[in-house]
Amino acid sequence: MNSAFDAAAIRARVEVAITVALEAGRETARFRHDSNFGTLAVENKGLQDFVTIADKNAEQAIRDGLLSRFPDDTFMGEESGGRSGEGGTWVVDPIDGTTNYIRGFRHWGVSIAFVVGGKVEIGVVYDAAQDQVFHAVRGGGAFRDGSKVHAAATADPVNALVILGHSRKTSFDDYLALSKRLHERGMDYRRMGAAAIDLVRVAEGAADLYYERHLNAWDMLAGALIAEEAGAMVAMPAVDSLLMNGGPVIAYSPGLAGEFAFILDIEGLAAVPVKPSSAGARRFLSPAPRQS
Repeated sequence: MNSAFDAAAIRARVEVAITVALEAGRETARFRHDSNFGTLAVENKGLQDFVTIADKNAEQAIRDGLLSRFPDDTFMGEESGGRSGEGGTWVVDPIDGTTNYIRGFRHWGVSIAFVVGGKVEIGVVYDAAQDQVFHAVRGGGAFRDGSKVHAAATADPVNALVILGHSRKTSFDDYLALSKRLHERGMDYRRMGAAAIDLVRVAEGAADLYYERHLNAWDMLAGALIAEEAGAMVAMPAVDSLLMNGGPVIAYSPGLAGEFAFILDIEGLAAVPVKPSSAGARRFLSPAPRQS
């Protein structure tokens, strides 16, 4: 770890990030409850890609809450942009699952990651459906409102529940083919529309797989660390690559590793194990960029 961020510095940041995520998440939920569609000021960034006044307000509140305490850190947000710095960088999605949020479907959350030297050191996710905060510090396990969470022990595919994401940047035919393959193995599957929340569902053992072919870094980094620290297997490209270009993420119950090995092959992710965390997870990194 960067010498500027010892255990005390990381602990201070995770405590602030938990508070900021909870406050921003609850205020955003209150705003939606008290608003009608017209007051959300919905803007279209692309096909089925929206931003609301709530996204912008939440990101500003998160930025202010973090940088007022840690002014030397840098900030990268989905709505306001920014870039990673040589020190530590906060990577934030103020509302992951904006379409769900707009429609009143409470499968959305606030995602806050802290990256140092190409590694995610802190992951914090506010889960609107449960009004709870998940968090993890690298090497320290994963928690939901202070109670430890663990990936599922599922070993039989006929008992598996998987969540699949899909971006319009990727092939829908490939998504359908993958869904069919998992269905034929006896698995049930969902598409929920909020990557950070889908990843913490794997972390808490509610789902056995989350996979999406392309995400932005702010969608996935916090949830990926939480899943990893809960004992899930997590595969994705190197963090620096994700910060620049986005990419795929795969998180799954370790007992089903054989069932999901073909997805690693699809993405060209080399299975290179790094030192397991205290939660017993292993993370796989790919030194090569994913081929489109």
